[in-house]
Amino acid sequence: MAGGARTDDLPDRMAGIVREFQELDQGQRLELLLDFSRDLPPLPQRYAEHPELLEPVPECQSPVFVAAEVEAAPDPLDGTVHVFFQAPREAPTTRGFAGILAEGVDGLSVRDVVDLPDDVCSRLGLSEAVSPLRLRGMVGMLGRIKRQVAEKAVSS
Repeated sequence: MAGGARTDDLPDRMAGIVREFQELDQGQRLELLLDFSRDLPPLPQRYAEHPELLEPVPECQSPVFVAAEVEAAPDPLDGTVHVFFQAPREAPTTRGFAGILAEGVDGLSVRDVVDLPDDVCSRLGLSEAVSPLRLRGMVGMLGRIKRQVAEKAVSS
């Protein structure tokens, strides 16, 4: 779907990321993925000191861990989501996927996160440049975020 991936069902930030990838050729997309890799925020101290609080993402070829938090709101679906990743610098593709999700998901409402389409990862147009196994890792990250957010919203 190069140049024409659907974005009208995505929150603005994630739609912007998808459009940004779609406007580039394959080589430029890989460079943008590396930019997201370099921009992945560091773990907050509470997770750096307690990595057991992070959930592993076994679909990833590299050791990646994720945690989602939800700031409470009167309506649990309006709570604000924050996501945190631990991904090795030696795995720039996987780290780039984590960076995309960190930027595209952090700050969204619970409703927006759980409603993210499962195919959002494939809309980036990286399937020709990145192996299906690596793309499956990003899908695994998103699935864990969505599950954690849903569980935390229900328990709040």
